[in-house]
Amino acid sequence: MPSPYREEHDQFRNTVRQFAQKELAPFADEWEKAENFPNEVFRRAGELGLFAAHYPEEKGGLGGDYWFSIAKSEELTNSLSAGVSMALLVQGDMATPVISDLGTKEQIDEFLKPALRGEKIVALGVSEPNAGSDVAGIQTTARRDGDDYIINGAKTYITNGTRCDFVTLLVKTNLDTGSHGCSFFLVPSNTKGFRVAKKLQKMGNHASDTAELAFEDMRVPKRYLLGEENMGFMYLMQNFQTERLIACSSAIGGYRLAIKEAIAYGGDRKAFGKPIIKREYWQHKFVDLLTKVEAGHALTYRAAEAYNDERYVKKGPISLDTVKLISMCKIFVGEMGTEVIDQCLQFHGGAGYMDEYHISRAYRDNRLLRIGGGTTETMRYYVAKLLGL
Repeated sequence: MPSPYREEHDQFRNTVRQFAQKELAPFADEWEKAENFPNEVFRRAGELGLFAAHYPEEKGGLGGDYWFSIAKSEELTNSLSAGVSMALLVQGDMATPVISDLGTKEQIDEFLKPALRGEKIVALGVSEPNAGSDVAGIQTTARRDGDDYIINGAKTYITNGTRCDFVTLLVKTNLDTGSHGCSFFLVPSNTKGFRVAKKLQKMGNHASDTAELAFEDMRVPKRYLLGEENMGFMYLMQNFQTERLIACSSAIGGYRLAIKEAIAYGGDRKAFGKPIIKREYWQHKFVDLLTKVEAGHALTYRAAEAYNDERYVKKGPISLDTVKLISMCKIFVGEMGTEVIDQCLQFHGGAGYMDEYHISRAYRDNRLLRIGGGTTETMRYYVAKLLGL
């Protein structure tokens, strides 16, 4: 395919790269150890247009297409912190698209616009202690009571959960149906009955906060219902596509960086009389790894092209063919990336096992890709179903 990028994309890409390299990367180790980073990072990202670039102007965006988001996700890997990158991508690409798609003018003004400016931090509340990839199994409920809904339940694995100003929350509104009885609500975190049950400790992505949230007789006004009641599962399936696609794009950027750092390390590190990168075995290994990354990159861009065409050109819903393509992309990039990161760590030898080297952190962080946003096994189930198998 011809390059999807124009001059304005390149300028935006450079802005994100400079932000990641100069304002984020110098603090990556500090924030990793602190298991947190300043909220000011969200506001600064908002000032630079990182969240708003691919949203319509009338909704607080800058009017760009989806390729702005792809470029952003690739360049944020230069922050050297997958945790920070993930938190920012949740803000701009996972918790907010459904608000742009469904929100009323009042909801756009109250929630979306300040989120795109980085003034309000947002989380996406879908996973539960007993319902992860099987979204139809969620048990958090919303019961109608006059002009309000009363919500009870819990959410877990929520990125930005400990510091969010509001949550884009999926709950059950019809207990007599399966997945089609779900609805989305916009819930401010200062709502009575909203509680951060605990901050969760993770294997990787330490710089981002992850929480378990609890809701106890939480009263939410009807005006915070997002879209139509009981249509939340359909909305989520559309929203999931950008979450999965942007995760793949970000991962590809991370794999390129890991290989680049490994090759640089191999030029300095000598074993048995010469730099280890001069060993034919490792030269061939990196050729194979780079070839696989290029294949993953091509598949990601093909999926992004289809997504951009349907959402930004035709301005319609995502087709099942594109859903299938994005699911295949997540399967391939996740499996391929596991090999890439593992081999880059192996190339470092004992040094790769030490936290002082970025590859050690990348190894832990990358493991999430095959789980978050739908496990690899779930993706295979979806694709098999779409293929009529």
